[in-house]
Amino acid sequence: MKQTLFLLSLAFLSFSIAHGLNPNRCDLPNQGSTLQVFHVNSPCSPLRPPEAMSWEDTVLQLQEKDEARLQFLSSSLVAKKSVVPIASGRQILQSATYIVKVQIGTPSQSMFMAVDTSNDAAWVPCSGCVGCSSSVLFDSAKSTSFKSLDCQASQCTQKFQVSNPKCGGNTCTFNMTYGGSNLLANLSQDTFTLATDPIPGYTFGCIQTTTGTSLPPQGLLGLSRGPLSLLSQAQSLYQSTFSYCLPNFRSTNFSGSLRLGPVGQPKKIKYTPLLKNPRRSSLYYVNLIGIRVGSKIVDIPPSALAFNATTGAGTIFDSGTVYTRLVEPAYVAVRDAFRKRIGGSATVTSLGGFDTCYTVPIVAPTMTFMFDGMNVTLPQDNLLIHSTAGTTTCLAMASAPNNVNSVLNVIASMQQQNHRLLFDVPNSRLGVAREQCSS
Repeated sequence: MKQTLFLLSLAFLSFSIAHGLNPNRCDLPNQGSTLQVFHVNSPCSPLRPPEAMSWEDTVLQLQEKDEARLQFLSSSLVAKKSVVPIASGRQILQSATYIVKVQIGTPSQSMFMAVDTSNDAAWVPCSGCVGCSSSVLFDSAKSTSFKSLDCQASQCTQKFQVSNPKCGGNTCTFNMTYGGSNLLANLSQDTFTLATDPIPGYTFGCIQTTTGTSLPPQGLLGLSRGPLSLLSQAQSLYQSTFSYCLPNFRSTNFSGSLRLGPVGQPKKIKYTPLLKNPRRSSLYYVNLIGIRVGSKIVDIPPSALAFNATTGAGTIFDSGTVYTRLVEPAYVAVRDAFRKRIGGSATVTSLGGFDTCYTVPIVAPTMTFMFDGMNVTLPQDNLLIHSTAGTTTCLAMASAPNNVNSVLNVIASMQQQNHRLLFDVPNSRLGVAREQCSS
């Protein structure tokens, strides 16, 4: 079996150059309404970590990042918070997983912003920001189309994801907690250009002060269903429709795509209905009805998968979580079925939050997520992580944290890789189709 390479360190840069990575592929011309999507550790990413880490440290830090994000995704309903972290904030790897290049202002300035399907607003670190980690800041003074919104602006008073607006000197400002960070931003507007599409008067938070290191260094672009998300602000342009294909971590190209609007979306694709949660209307809930390991449907308690609009329980697709998390009864059942298929002769070990690891070569069964109206079968590349230096192989899933009030199943980015996910909000459906977007 060809071993999957889990390359999430700067060492991948030398690997890519040695294997003929064409640096020009990092800046291919935009076509229509399609943007390149890069993994944050891609050779094309300016945000990749400055020094290599061991495979074990990489996995453990990504797990910590996921743990912090799951805590917020799961508990924010009861706490009545609506801010969802991408990172827990202690290391550079705790930044966004996938980024796109956005042009802001007139003349335009380039920013590599995180794409987050569970967040509404856009935030950008602005010139003069105190505490911002990036050396690349948006200089609003150099943009002729920039303006700050005053306290009378409707966006200042409406209830949106970055809530609690305040007025300082007649400028609409807001304080917000994001993971381990706090930020102060002015509510502003400017032209955002995505691929070849200019969007005048795009409302975003111009960050003035931040503490902690949880924030994506060059900002965040919210792709959820909230009132200040890209879907809402550019509804007439993109008709609340988009799709993406996330590249595999081991790709020497490391580039996928974000396709905005209904034009050019796949025709042959299976759909599952999007569910509405009135208390967390931004999240993309779906109905997960079962999981199959190999050819056998796993015996999972129905309550572990059931959607509950009151508590927030159920299943979501999320671009910012790395490894799929299942509530404990579902995860234990799936894990045990996986171990049984591997066989008893292989000793099971653990690594951090991964409790199903092996130090000998294994042949893993397929795994199928069964949704209302569609099945998604995952190949081994989407199921296993392998050490690049040793022989350790782990099932790339874990149990959701059980110390929160509202537990979610989260279908995460590693399990989404090399699939086209189509978010068709007007028709309340989410489509998934296999697509090899890594090369």
